[in-house]
Amino acid sequence: MNRSTAIGVGSVVVLVTLSAYAVATQAWKLLVVSWAAFAAMAFAAPIGARSRTEHAEGLVWGYGLASGAMVTSAAVFLVPQAIGHHPQFGGFGIAFGILAGFGAHTVGHRFAHMDLPMDRTVTELSAHAISAGAIIGIVYGNIDVGVGLGLAIVSHKGPAGYAAARRLSGKGESVYPLLLPAAGLGIAAIVSSAVSLPATGAFRGIVFGFASGVFLHVAMDFLPRCEIGSEIHDLLSVEDDHAHAVLDRLRLHAAVSTVVGGAAVFGAWILVG
Repeated sequence: MNRSTAIGVGSVVVLVTLSAYAVATQAWKLLVVSWAAFAAMAFAAPIGARSRTEHAEGLVWGYGLASGAMVTSAAVFLVPQAIGHHPQFGGFGIAFGILAGFGAHTVGHRFAHMDLPMDRTVTELSAHAISAGAIIGIVYGNIDVGVGLGLAIVSHKGPAGYAAARRLSGKGESVYPLLLPAAGLGIAAIVSSAVSLPATGAFRGIVFGFASGVFLHVAMDFLPRCEIGSEIHDLLSVEDDHAHAVLDRLRLHAAVSTVVGGAAVFGAWILVG
């Protein structure tokens, strides 16, 4: 067992230990979201590792459904909370969250030039999982929201795990290090749920607005981009002249899948309401 694999396995042990704390504090919704995130990536990774054929259409639908659900959930369940606490500070929080998400994603490219104990893709996914988990934990620890919000937000973990595992396997590397980003979201979420926010409207507006902005950025970052040089294009085993035609067809799937993802959240809200 190499160091990166040991870190991955150790993170699962930490998640199991913290889950006992979540049970003791009756944080059932957060527990469900945490383990759903872990299961989505942990089960998708072996499928991606074994894949040797073209599955671009499936990945487009996976990313499209997830991003559509995330955009809708953040807009419906988090943005009103932020604006409700304070319209102006909530708006500033949303803006800062989107900009911070973009900045973190852009600066995160520096991981490619650093000597890290694990693969760059795993490191970036882990940083993303921990930051998203911290925000999810604060949200669930301070407001009464349904489990559907968290499930929609972590729905991208499946296609992300599939794509990362396929990339690692293609380089002959183990997929076990992906256990770290799989468990990292739940670890950060359970720990940060203990943070109690001040009751002032301005402060909570900033915090929940920031959470909304970050999740909106993440959702838009996972929108399936069917362009030359994109992750979708890398899955295609066709010549470049034919790739344009295939990508044009996949763009239709990308557009439809995002709408279906958002409509699914809307339908679930109608049924629950």
